[in-house]
Amino acid sequence: MKTSEYLVLAIFVVAGLISLIAAIFNFDWYFQSRKASTFVNWFGRNGARVFYGLLGLALITAGILFLLYGYR
Repeated sequence: MKTSEYLVLAIFVVAGLISLIAAIFNFDWYFQSRKASTFVNWFGRNGARVFYGLLGLALITAGILFLLYGYR
């Protein structure tokens, strides 16, 4: 893999970690942002936390799996 591919995978993992940590600790700065407020309005605060927690897990999983197995 090229260096740029590793960078993209690292961004996936870091974004997933931020999303997961924000969902676990219920950070106001995260859930009051303009983009997250859409999901808060749709699902409520706890529903948005579940959504962003699952999104974080998916991003982390995708980053790790692509790192291990590549783009076959």
